[in-house]
Amino acid sequence: MQRWFSQAIGGLPRQFWLLWTGTLINRLGSFVVIFLAIYLTGERGFSQSQAGLVIGLYGVGGALGTTAGGVLADRWGRRPTMLVAQFGAAALMLALGFAHEYGQILATTFLLGFFSEAVRPAFSAMMVDVVPEKDRVRAYSLNYWAINLGFALSSVGAGLAAKADYLLLFVVDAASTLITATIFLIFVKETRPTRLGVRRQARSGGLGTALRDRIFVGYLLISLGGVVVMMQHMSTLPIAMTADGLSAATYGAVIAVNGVLIVLGQLFIPKLIGGHDNARVLAVASLIIGVGFGLTAFANAAWFFALTVVIWTLGEMLQSPSNAATVAGLSPASLRGRYQGLSSLSWSAGTALAPILGGFTQEHLGDAALWLGCFAVCALVAAGHLLAAPSRRRRIAAMAELPPSEPAAALSAATPPPSAASAPTSAAAISSATSTASAAAASTSAGASTDSAATSPSSAADLAAAAATVALGATPPAEAEPVADIPPEIVKEPSSR
Repeated sequence: MQRWFSQAIGGLPRQFWLLWTGTLINRLGSFVVIFLAIYLTGERGFSQSQAGLVIGLYGVGGALGTTAGGVLADRWGRRPTMLVAQFGAAALMLALGFAHEYGQILATTFLLGFFSEAVRPAFSAMMVDVVPEKDRVRAYSLNYWAINLGFALSSVGAGLAAKADYLLLFVVDAASTLITATIFLIFVKETRPTRLGVRRQARSGGLGTALRDRIFVGYLLISLGGVVVMMQHMSTLPIAMTADGLSAATYGAVIAVNGVLIVLGQLFIPKLIGGHDNARVLAVASLIIGVGFGLTAFANAAWFFALTVVIWTLGEMLQSPSNAATVAGLSPASLRGRYQGLSSLSWSAGTALAPILGGFTQEHLGDAALWLGCFAVCALVAAGHLLAAPSRRRRIAAMAELPPSEPAAALSAATPPPSAASAPTSAAAISSATSTASAAAASTSAGASTDSAATSPSSAADLAAAAATVALGATPPAEAEPVADIPPEIVKEPSSR
């Protein structure tokens, strides 16, 4: 046990542990989002649809904040982006606690989502900057563990705080964010590496390559249904439980089961699913999630609600690593930032749609229709994963066969060839560009648990992923043939370097 523990946490840099500590503190005080639906309907007297719109606006603000945060992290720096976002979020959290009018709550929640989520890409980029490549999987596993431990404890703490005074939720949440920001202000240093040609790369096209990738876009659309279902635990589930006469504290204890199970069991999942096709694992996971949420239609006691949480959490634990592996396998190396960014934005879109669609269904069709509908959606998602499995396998196999010395992607076909003066011509320049791509790719991928595609290809989403485009002084040949459904601009002939 001691050896395993040492292998799990040993050898990571000091700055990583500062980031990890900030994550845990911030999550321990994340009270408001968990209880926002109950607060809006119970304390403020808004309808389910009105509450759904408020929570949906948080998701919309979060999608925009993630995009802007990615741009600022690369252009301005990780540390200033994180500090501005966190101090702003702390102030807005207090403002939301004192807001009473519906319009004020809508506007403040939107801004809160923007500032709260803007920190994510900067945080992720900094973690990639400070953690060596060989330790990144371990580092992100530890950070994911901290997120879920904090979530489990904050769920219980938020329930107790809500019993005393709902305003206490906002005060504690703002205080934890402020403490985290102060730690980063005093101890955390800027880590942004020197960028070569980032501005030129940012102007070199949109997300066209990723959006023309039928296999990847199909994966995102299929997964979107699962995201909408999963996010019901933050919006319509607390409303359903209070309608059955259960208290906010009971909801907090029930939903804490999710975090506890992930903390205790997630590290064993890779061995369980190792060697199995990711698409099949995702299909099984979707069905398990559907069964869990579907059974909520029949739940009327705390133990029954807790049982449903156990079931869909098991599905979530299977789904999370398989989703990450699928996105990584489908993503060309030099366009990984764009692909990961689009994946994150799709989660934000699902987060925004979930409370709106769920709240409308719950209010007008009832709880039974909502939860049985969740099962039906998950069954369709599972079927979609199975139908798409062969094309994904072919794509991932073809991507793996590309020469390791070559980037797996090039600039979009619409991108003009770089001039001789601007193209990297030395091994050092190529190495620097490749490091830039790696940092940008990981900066868009950390939020998975909960976490993020609602913007146009020419919007700031392109800028957030622009650092992933590596300018190597050549464009893909026009005559290149598609390989295993890979868009032509992704396939590149070996150069004479």
